[in-house]
Amino acid sequence: MTETPVQPSGKSRRALVAFLPLLLFVALAGVFLMQLTSGRNTSIIPSALIGKPAPMLSLPPLEGAVKNGNAVPALTSEAVRGKLTLVNVWASWCVPCRQEHPVILGLATDDRLNVVGINYKDKNDAALAFLGELGNPFSAIGVDPKGAAAIDWGVYGIPESFLVGADGTILYKHVGPFDEASVRGELLPAIENALSQKK
Repeated sequence: MTETPVQPSGKSRRALVAFLPLLLFVALAGVFLMQLTSGRNTSIIPSALIGKPAPMLSLPPLEGAVKNGNAVPALTSEAVRGKLTLVNVWASWCVPCRQEHPVILGLATDDRLNVVGINYKDKNDAALAFLGELGNPFSAIGVDPKGAAAIDWGVYGIPESFLVGADGTILYKHVGPFDEASVRGELLPAIENALSQKK
């Protein structure tokens, strides 16, 4: 004689449904805890563009921007072609951009590096005032008023910077403001590696 399987009662089904959100919460909390205790730098967001050609650049200039007494040209693919280039995405309203600006000015003095900027969702006068107050490190500046170029580059939030090889390949991405430690520990090794590959 075969026994008929016992069907769960309505009460046990409701209890299971009631505990399901708790189980999901515990599982997610476990994943977040593993991420926090993994020792990895959580500010590093992987980019699908690393190792791929940089998106085309065809941005209008920041009207009125000057460097060394000369008008700063628009940011186009031609402005970065054949040069190891740091593309910095910035805005005058961005507090971390202001914090990192002295570091970007210092990088612009490195003859091995072409430093250009994408001015993100900014007002022209505010961007000019920012550069007038803090200095202009950029050999070319492109204006991105609606953020379309930033989307193409996979920008999550600003500031963000991309090291682009002379062949147009994205070699390195930095999310957030550069400081002396991140330049010394991450960017400079990436620059030196790019230059050694070129030889």
